[in-house]
Amino acid sequence: MTLEREEGEHLRRVRSFVRRPGRLTPAQQRALDELLPVYQLDPALPDLRAAFERPAPLVLEIGFGNGEALVAMAAAEPDFNFLGVEVHEPGVGRALRAVHEAGLGNVRVAMRDAVELLSQQAPAGSLEQVRIYFPDPWPKKRHHKRRIIQPDFVNLLGAAIRSGGLLHLATDWAPYAEWMLEVLEPCAAFSNLGQPWVDRPAWRPQTRFERRGLGRGHDIFDLLFARR
Repeated sequence: MTLEREEGEHLRRVRSFVRRPGRLTPAQQRALDELLPVYQLDPALPDLRAAFERPAPLVLEIGFGNGEALVAMAAAEPDFNFLGVEVHEPGVGRALRAVHEAGLGNVRVAMRDAVELLSQQAPAGSLEQVRIYFPDPWPKKRHHKRRIIQPDFVNLLGAAIRSGGLLHLATDWAPYAEWMLEVLEPCAAFSNLGQPWVDRPAWRPQTRFERRGLGRGHDIFDLLFARR
């Protein structure tokens, strides 16, 4: 994700994701047809907290993949509401099936650009936490502008997370971990709770992306920041 500045300091939005094609299985297509209307965040809601039947602190996971972590966290932390953002249809279909089979009432999903969601549906201080796990590292230098962790995006997060709330990032790509630090350390809205990293918090389940990284000999980096 990147936001590029034009003349007059206006922001020309660039999407926070790159849509990749994927083949839907029949079960995933059924889940999208039957379950997405049940669990999908209404894009017309001015406050995403209104999507849930009960008031509770809201955790936003951006880029939930196949929903493995989202479902595990929602089941383990029933006192929180969870909103997952993802645009990859096969992953969303798989996540919807898992949410439904687990009977989780504290999960909603949004198949849209996270920048739009934060700008249009996340009032100031509406989020308890934001969790972004193993985002695409875009390792080639010419693609670094596509990384989701960018100063303008971090500013959006800072506006949406309440004072004392948390931003939790994880990656298995060391250069991206350093990039995240370089973006976040100068940001006045956040304070680093690590030195500079933290051990994997109990709330973050191990996912296939982490296991794949470990299998390739990569170190895992967890970054935890508090909203000042």
